[in-house]
Amino acid sequence: MSAASRKTQFTVIFITILLSTIGFGVCIPVLPLYAKTFGASEFLNGLLIGVFPMMVFLASPLWGKLSDRVGRRPVLIFSVLGSAAGYFLMGFAHTLPLLFLARIVDGASGGNVAAAQAYIADITSPQERSRAMGMIGAAFGIGFIIGPALGGIAAQISPNAPFFLVGILCLINAVLIWTSLPESLTQERRHLHGAPQPLTALPRHADGPVYFTVAASYLVCLAAFSIMTTVFSLFAQERFGMDEQHVGYVMAAIGFVGVIMQGGVMRKLLPAYGDIRLALSGMSILLVSFVLLPLDTGLYGLYAVSCLIAVGNSLVQPTLNGLASRCVTNAWQGRAMGLLQSSASLGRTVGPVLGGWLLGFDRGDAHYGRTPFWVAAALMAVTLAIASRLRDPQCPPEPGT
Repeated sequence: MSAASRKTQFTVIFITILLSTIGFGVCIPVLPLYAKTFGASEFLNGLLIGVFPMMVFLASPLWGKLSDRVGRRPVLIFSVLGSAAGYFLMGFAHTLPLLFLARIVDGASGGNVAAAQAYIADITSPQERSRAMGMIGAAFGIGFIIGPALGGIAAQISPNAPFFLVGILCLINAVLIWTSLPESLTQERRHLHGAPQPLTALPRHADGPVYFTVAASYLVCLAAFSIMTTVFSLFAQERFGMDEQHVGYVMAAIGFVGVIMQGGVMRKLLPAYGDIRLALSGMSILLVSFVLLPLDTGLYGLYAVSCLIAVGNSLVQPTLNGLASRCVTNAWQGRAMGLLQSSASLGRTVGPVLGGWLLGFDRGDAHYGRTPFWVAAALMAVTLAIASRLRDPQCPPEPGT
């Protein structure tokens, strides 16, 4: 593979994840307040946020397995088109049940992140994985700069304008993949194992203890992080009088710090400290940040703690993804990354529902938001306890080698 061809592949995957994250980021400041106009309570708001990752949880392993059989490219195209359908339906929704249906459609087609990670694994060596996953993390960071800010601005046009905008971006994304991204999974790799094997065979093709420790850490960490992202808009509106636009600015600041971390700082930190130490450090930073966030630190304190959250998240996400990828043989990358994203999606399902329910206890309280944020901090303590068992993975040899 030529250097120019490889650069093109990285660029298209980067843009694919970027546009996907912009769509997700648009929803963060807009969707909770949009749903509130339909009469959604804090708990129903949590369910609305949580139903999307629940569908991703159910679908990701299937998309990952399918990408190992038919290739990454068709899975990426289909999942992006499914997201477009979900966002357009969200824009046309005029009742809460239709809004739920739109989130279900979007989530059920959400195989793009796992397929993109498997694509990266196809074209990189194990030693390059964490840095390459950091590139995906940088795309997430930029998406979280553009998405929330774009959502907040578009909401000033009309409440449903952000969703139509994201639907159009998804269609552009699908055209880009169709025209510019070659398939990364060779026929030889697709048939390494002969007949398709069930997902329960994964431990024979991976360093099982490390992989499942990573997956468990990812699940609990994402549950904690999702509590924060779910309740943040309502928390900021109640405690600081913020609207969608100003919540979008805070989220954009988090994304900006994430880009700096994953686009440059991580490249220097990884060789010096390694995946495991950085992951544990990031988890510790998130724990402290969630304790500090609901304290009465003023608007500048809110921005400072939010940026600290971005630093912690930037240390955790690419390192855990890189560790998981290094655990698994090449032929099982799609299924392994699909299962990992399914684990993350389960965390993103539990977190919003739990966060919305807990936020209901704070209604009318001067410390509105304290209960869910401090429960998120407790979950980060659990994550640290699980991740303390991590070690460098020992990937089994490829069949036939």
